[in-house]
Amino acid sequence: MLLLAAGQRPLAERVALAVGGRVHAPRKIARGEETGYPALAPHLRRLFRDGVPIIGLCAAAIPIRILGPLLTDKAEEPPVLVVDPDGAFVLPLLGGHRGANRLARGLAAEIGARAVITTASEALLGLALDDPPPGWKLRGHGHLKAFTTRLLDGGGVRLIDDCGCAGWLAAGSLSFADTAEDELLVTWRGVEPTPRRLVFHPPLLAVGVGTERGAPAEPLLALVEETLAAAGASPGAVACVASLDLKAAEPAVHALASALGVPARFFTREELAARSADLATPSEEVRRAVGVAGVAEAAALAAAGADSRLLVPKRRGDRVTCALALAARPIDPAATGRPRGFLHLVGIGPGAADWRTAEVERVLETAEDIVGYALYLDLLGSATEGKALHRFGLGREEERCRAALDLAASGRRVALVCSGDPGVYALATLVCELLAEEGDARPDWQRVELAVCPGIPAMQAAAARVGAPLGHDFCVLSLSDLLTPRETILRRLEAAAAADFVLVLYNPVSRRRRELLPAAREILLRHRPAGTPVVVARNLGREGERVAVTTLAELDAAELDMLTLVIVGSRATRSFRTLDGCARVYTPRGYRRS
Repeated sequence: MLLLAAGQRPLAERVALAVGGRVHAPRKIARGEETGYPALAPHLRRLFRDGVPIIGLCAAAIPIRILGPLLTDKAEEPPVLVVDPDGAFVLPLLGGHRGANRLARGLAAEIGARAVITTASEALLGLALDDPPPGWKLRGHGHLKAFTTRLLDGGGVRLIDDCGCAGWLAAGSLSFADTAEDELLVTWRGVEPTPRRLVFHPPLLAVGVGTERGAPAEPLLALVEETLAAAGASPGAVACVASLDLKAAEPAVHALASALGVPARFFTREELAARSADLATPSEEVRRAVGVAGVAEAAALAAAGADSRLLVPKRRGDRVTCALALAARPIDPAATGRPRGFLHLVGIGPGAADWRTAEVERVLETAEDIVGYALYLDLLGSATEGKALHRFGLGREEERCRAALDLAASGRRVALVCSGDPGVYALATLVCELLAEEGDARPDWQRVELAVCPGIPAMQAAAARVGAPLGHDFCVLSLSDLLTPRETILRRLEAAAAADFVLVLYNPVSRRRRELLPAAREILLRHRPAGTPVVVARNLGREGERVAVTTLAELDAAELDMLTLVIVGSRATRSFRTLDGCARVYTPRGYRRS
């Protein structure tokens, strides 16, 4: 939801709430929980290129002028809508072929507005033939323009429904006639479209698969292609790929789902066993191996739901099997089985929304569950709206990681939030450690898809505030001896000081631990001048931020706490003040001498 003026915030918040989105506002007026952008045009173009649906509380001419140069293929454009300042009208500008009209109608109903639909076919025919219900596929796009033109000119059309689920077509304003030359065919079969025939495939087929561990994708893709062809079935009618949950991490299964353009769904042994009586080729060998008499057939039937039937019994390939089931009604993959769980370890930077990467923003937007230290969740503001939040106190790092892994293992999309970067004194290493050491006992954890999304670490934020103190070689140490022995920390300090690295010190002091920073200062003073520049940064990117430049001789532990980070320069590090009085620190690399 794009907000341009602060006075329109209440309406913008209503719209964002209605569509489950987030308010994007100019940085100068954005609140802490909103996404602030420095300039509208580049921000709007980035959202459009990323395929993000856009709703603007603005004049229609604004997005038209900004996005005009990017318009190439109407079939690929995401929805772009505008709402008038009074909230009376919702106008879809772009993406009518990607759900913009549906979005406009739904939003209008939520905020008490009127949806202004200008797409000719939908306005006159009561539906858009190229925007069928979710999961349906249209074949014959090349003939669509001429086909629609004839309908708009008053031509009749025959509706042939092989599947008994074409109610959305019958509900339009089409002129149906059994003798019409033009035809709308609804079928799961692989029938070719023609200039006079459009073919709609409802999501009625479920492909059940089984694989040996580590089986390559190519044999499975070839087997499923042959199976669909043998059954006379169209790949466009496939709703999902299904298997036993033990196979949730098998690359071949996900490669097949990707090739078909459908989700993969997984079932427990108990769920598959419930369809045992319907199996055409039960196997005791398979039962002994995985606890159920058949994977491919049972998974296909489980995904296709009640009253489904096997269209093709189990077929074997090289280390893979597949079966095909036909559902009695369109399959909603979101309501069957469960997806492979996904755990993102996300770095939110020091805290300010401006310092979160676009990747992290996208992950937070798509996450179902967000796990983290309570303060970090609070820093996310509205990014947590509509999510299941799992708050933990300070010091409960392992509990956080276990909770996130458990949620992901149940098929959820989980974001485990870390301050700074997940791999810099944060939880990425602990998650990897748990997987490496306990994975054999927790195979459900091992099946989770894991991704680390980097963030801006505090050392980079601190360096950016003062110039370029990390411009040459540097090293990073934590002065917390909770997890690292004091002797090890002192040995590393001595080595770093002797090597003349710029030194970044995390966790310099706490309420009970205040001795190591003075010890570090004494070690460093033996190797570099007392006037060496030192950067002391606290609460970076948050309310109460404080960044100061001092010297090694004047560094005082009494003024620091756990929210502080310290950067100690090398012998080459220099500091100066600009005309406006700002302190700048840099460590030259030698470009001027090259």
